[in-house]
Amino acid sequence: MKAYWSLFVARFALLLQYRTAALAGVVTQLFWGLVKVMVLQAFFTHTTSAQPITFQQAVGYIWLGQAFLMAIVPWGGDRDIQELIRTGAVGYDLLRPTDLYNFWFTRALALRIAPLILRAIPLLCVTSLIFPILGLDEWSLSVPPTFASFLAFFLSFIGAIFLSSALTMLLTVSMMWTISGEGINSVLPTLIIVLSGMIVPLPLFPEWSKPFLNALPFSGLIDKPFRLFTGNLQPNALFNILLHQTFWIIIIIILGRVIVKHGIKKLVIQGG
Repeated sequence: MKAYWSLFVARFALLLQYRTAALAGVVTQLFWGLVKVMVLQAFFTHTTSAQPITFQQAVGYIWLGQAFLMAIVPWGGDRDIQELIRTGAVGYDLLRPTDLYNFWFTRALALRIAPLILRAIPLLCVTSLIFPILGLDEWSLSVPPTFASFLAFFLSFIGAIFLSSALTMLLTVSMMWTISGEGINSVLPTLIIVLSGMIVPLPLFPEWSKPFLNALPFSGLIDKPFRLFTGNLQPNALFNILLHQTFWIIIIIILGRVIVKHGIKKLVIQGG
């Protein structure tokens, strides 16, 4: 465990160095968040039917999505590891006296957690503290209705981090089976941002699609934790949410381990 902790700390510290990129990301995500909020406001203003989520809850949903965009959405595999596989330098990792999957999974955890400090905290402060001062109360991020809601969100968010890391590992180890790895690294993230609720909150999807969307692992990344935060889901739904996340984490980790195990056997070391 000491080796994995040292790797996590080193990787985490390295990722914290990209402060300028993080600042640019905060500004960009703030802009797109405002665009999404305005679109939602137009929808809620003109809709004539009752919606399964209130406008204020939807606004909170959007801002949480923008704040945690880089933390819980696996936009691709670990580029450094994929480059090691491509060049043949992955042989060094194969020689380490550690479990290869656990070694790379630790890197994936650091990759998911570092953006929380660089991007999430500044954006959450702006939308929850500065917006009300500017008179943008309707567009601001409201605090959870109860402490139980916040605690439920916090626990489910930890599950979302592990679930995202497991998905990141799938994208990373795909390089063992393809030359470039760009195919799945382009298709899967696109599916995730649509099916997880990042573009449109899942409660606003058609009723016939909700059982399918809720069963997929992607709802455990964004939709369910965020609905706990905003109060759209009650804290007593936490157990089922954690059960859903745990089930998919185990399935995806097992799948990732199988891919790594068989990938090592067929891996041909090329390059320097």
